[in-house]
Amino acid sequence: MTFEQASLLILLLAMLVLFSLERFRIEVVAIAGLLAGYALHLYSAEQVFSGFASPVVVTVVEILLIVQVLAQAQLFDQLADFFVRARFSDIAVIATLSGATGFISIFMNDIGAFSIALPATLRVSDALAIPKRQLIMPISFAALFGGIVSLIGTPANMLVSNAWAEANGTGFRLFDFAYVGLPVAIVGIVMTAWLAPRLFPKTDGQAFSAAPVSPPRRRITERHIPAGSLLIGARLSDLPGRFSLQPHTLVRDDKFVFGTPDRLVVEAGDLLLAEADETVFDGLEASGSLLPQRHPSAATTAADYVEAVVMPESTLVGSRLRSLEVFSSRDVTISALSMRSPRIEGRFGDLQLSIGDILVLQGEQRAIAEALEECECLPLASQPPSRISASSWQPFAIFAAGVAATAFELVTPDIAFAGVVLVLALLGHLNIRQAMGDLNWPIIIMLGAMIPIGSAVATTGSAQVIAGALGSLVSLTEPTVGVALVLFLSMLLTPFVNNATVAIVMSPIAVAFAAAGHHSPSTYLIAVAAGASLDFMTPFGHHNNTLAMGIGSYRFSDFLKAGAPLTVLSYGLTLLLVYLFWL
Repeated sequence: MTFEQASLLILLLAMLVLFSLERFRIEVVAIAGLLAGYALHLYSAEQVFSGFASPVVVTVVEILLIVQVLAQAQLFDQLADFFVRARFSDIAVIATLSGATGFISIFMNDIGAFSIALPATLRVSDALAIPKRQLIMPISFAALFGGIVSLIGTPANMLVSNAWAEANGTGFRLFDFAYVGLPVAIVGIVMTAWLAPRLFPKTDGQAFSAAPVSPPRRRITERHIPAGSLLIGARLSDLPGRFSLQPHTLVRDDKFVFGTPDRLVVEAGDLLLAEADETVFDGLEASGSLLPQRHPSAATTAADYVEAVVMPESTLVGSRLRSLEVFSSRDVTISALSMRSPRIEGRFGDLQLSIGDILVLQGEQRAIAEALEECECLPLASQPPSRISASSWQPFAIFAAGVAATAFELVTPDIAFAGVVLVLALLGHLNIRQAMGDLNWPIIIMLGAMIPIGSAVATTGSAQVIAGALGSLVSLTEPTVGVALVLFLSMLLTPFVNNATVAIVMSPIAVAFAAAGHHSPSTYLIAVAAGASLDFMTPFGHHNNTLAMGIGSYRFSDFLKAGAPLTVLSYGLTLLLVYLFWL
């Protein structure tokens, strides 16, 4: 093994570890790795930023711009209104919503599909008394399933196609992935719809309730202790048992009160930073035992409450609550926070936001809406269906024309969707300047930075070294064995790093592995594309699952229970379909 090969493998391993830890922003890790690769002479200065000119990155940018326009049409609200009028069973509703989400995910990135479907899904939950836990996870999984069907369904597919183009001069066509992806998606969505009511059943009380009841969401908030509160005189160690409160910080006269929980006693006028189910806080506030932070305008007007989730592209990711001028400048208060993995240090304002966290905002409705749009957070309040004018169908027709041009190979995807963006802009549906500011730049930067590193895996011979090591473990005479191993490795990596990174790392390895066995690389690359997106067993492997965990109040074990059978089924079915159509 040469110095370049060893240094590249160490660099890749370090980056994968940093990606999985989520302690640093993904674009920072990617840029640091890109520059480290140049310092190690893994590629030339001209190649350092070549990834940002890649057709893959250009196409991803174009799709994200188009999704912003399609999301405004709110066609899913019409579907929600249909469910309210129709008399479908719960399983039929789950399957239909999931199928619709999977369908739109075929033509756009899976996070965009999930974001479009989510508001209507919450409205269906409210209207039909179906617990959110039976709906949120299925549409998250459906968006992942839909992504494996087409070339543009997920960046991982485009990256795999790019690897195939470098190997034989032409990449995969738009629906080459559908031979494997479509049957897997259909079976997976149906199985998820069947599993959801059984894994997350209604209780006896819920079955006859007029509104769906999901497990209460855990909230973190800072509250005043008023005179006459039931908490006065209680030790902090008594709060979990007596009041179901998990205390974190006690503040008295603007100073932290230190000591062991069994010695600290709550007094009138204290500030308590605590964590509990939202129903616990509601009960204590109703009894006058806790006082919420009063909104400045509450004395004159009734302030609105809105829940909003922090999206992957949000500018709030990594920020502390006390620094969010986007809310304070509009007189909007963050009254509580639901965190996926709370790390409580200091005061409420010191809490740091991450993807999937849910903010409880108090203020004037219009001000909240403006703030959420600026910081790119998604409101979770269910909305009534909006009327759709005839012109609202124009973006879908224009986008369909671009998809058709790609499907019939009239032009390449980057050219086709550039035309779509141009027409949308000319017709006034898209403000390119504003839309560019709203893009998910961390993902785009990560893609552009990782492409040269992925190319170096092939050019330095590292892929051949890895393929040789794998070849010593299994027999290369039968391609099914090699495909099974590549698919397994891709599915093993994707819960810990994003699927685009899996595709970048695994594609050159798959090509080298196929060459070692004298097989067609296309077969192995299809397995990489499928395995990179079949991520159901953890809430942190894909942003969709992270968002679903926060919104649906799932536990980590819920993903294992639902994801394990889906993963096993998807693995076996993918192997069978690859054997039937690609071997």
